[in-house]
Amino acid sequence: LCVACRSGRVDPDGYCENCGHAQPRERDHMEEELDAVAAVSDRGLRHHRNEDAFAISAAALPDGSPAVVAIVCDGVSSATRPDEASLAASRAANESLQGSLPRGTHPQQAMHEAILSAAEAVNSLATEPAAAREHSPHQNAPACTLVGAIVAGGLLVVGWVGDSRAYWIPDDRSGPAVRLTEDDSWAAQMVAAGLMNEAEAYADDRAHAITGWLGADAYELEPHTASFKPDRAGVVVVCTDGLWNYAEAVEEMARAVPADAADRPLRSAQVLVGHALDGGGHDNVTVAVVPFPYAPQGAGSAQRRTPDGGCPAPGGSERF
Repeated sequence: LCVACRSGRVDPDGYCENCGHAQPRERDHMEEELDAVAAVSDRGLRHHRNEDAFAISAAALPDGSPAVVAIVCDGVSSATRPDEASLAASRAANESLQGSLPRGTHPQQAMHEAILSAAEAVNSLATEPAAAREHSPHQNAPACTLVGAIVAGGLLVVGWVGDSRAYWIPDDRSGPAVRLTEDDSWAAQMVAAGLMNEAEAYADDRAHAITGWLGADAYELEPHTASFKPDRAGVVVVCTDGLWNYAEAVEEMARAVPADAADRPLRSAQVLVGHALDGGGHDNVTVAVVPFPYAPQGAGSAQRRTPDGGCPAPGGSERF
């Protein structure tokens, strides 16, 4: 029945046959919770549809220990069918991880392969009937960003392409919160090149122009992956820019994450989405919260992996 008049039936196009009210679409607001991970996605207050997508899951490693997965994708609004791109990418990456992790593939390699699988899924959307091009000659290839996290055996692995992010927030807040990803964006390039400081770069109108994405018209696919071994319990926040635009600095994100996030990941994801909506909700917003239980034998340093699968020179490691 119609959510507005409560009496008319909804036709296949999504409108009430009685009052004509457009009905909420399935992807306008989505929530999902597993034992060790939760995610929430919302259309926001300004967009007419939700072009974000997520996938969360759990798998068993060969030794029987669990691996928890969260994938978040943000459709590129300037591209054709961005909602389809994000959905295809999130599903393909998750399916790839569900196949590789139980086989014993190292989580970092599994994440790299998952991003490649997601790229193939998005690339396949660029193939369309000739008639579609005739009716809409100015279409371009569907595209999206991707960020993912795996928690397995005391290891935290993240992977990304684009400007969706992952943050590390320790439970006790005695240690520093850390942003685990580096944006593929104009602003990030300006900062890396030393041409602007971060405040100047992100104040520029070109700041959020992405330089890396999944899609058939991407310049060159460079999956980024990194592996960490935190020395304390915490949570990983995996999100689109619809959230981090309202908590850009690591300290702001840490303040927005509830203190009991590890115990109540779904509630924490809801709070974070609410934080973005309260801030204006200018974009779709999607966030996954993945608790990381501390395993003392896993304490140590973190190694960042380069796109080609190699390890960086000494000095490229991080500790937290």
